[in-house]
Amino acid sequence: MAKLSLQEQLLKSGLVSAAKAKSVKSDKRKQAQQQRKNGVEVIDEAKELAQKAQAEKIERDRELNQLRQQQEEQKQLAAQVKQIIELNRLPRDVEGLAYNFTDNNKVKRLYVSETMRDQIAEGRQAIVKFGSQYEVVSAEVAKKIQSRDATAVIVFNEPNKTAAVADDPYAEYQVPDDLIW
Repeated sequence: MAKLSLQEQLLKSGLVSAAKAKSVKSDKRKQAQQQRKNGVEVIDEAKELAQKAQAEKIERDRELNQLRQQQEEQKQLAAQVKQIIELNRLPRDVEGLAYNFTDNNKVKRLYVSETMRDQIAEGRQAIVKFGSQYEVVSAEVAKKIQSRDATAVIVFNEPNKTAAVADDPYAEYQVPDDLIW
């Protein structure tokens, strides 16, 4: 059994008339002759539109993949910050002194021991945001957290290097022990 071309199959089924098939065939032949004769390539608009649509789809997919990858990296950094805080948070003293600080223009209060409050003020400890809670961590841990997510570190004072200045005119005056800022 001989295989029939698509044109012959359409003619047999009655979907295309013989005149229409003949005109399509002659148009194809004319295009081929014109292309050979002039060296001009016949522009197929449908093919160009398909290629353009394919290129746009590839570009859109690339952008979506890049966005997904950035979101995944952000999730990983957030998980790392969470784990670092959970493993390195210092115990707080609920009955200790109040340490006031600001977060998003709101004054927050954290109760810590007196030594912990002094270490926060000196920059040896820091306050970080953990979900909706605040935790106290060491300065080294705060630096690790800050390298991953700077917004998680709420209070991190720089160590006071001007305390040992020899020209301090008030050096001989003692600061009262009960003075709280």
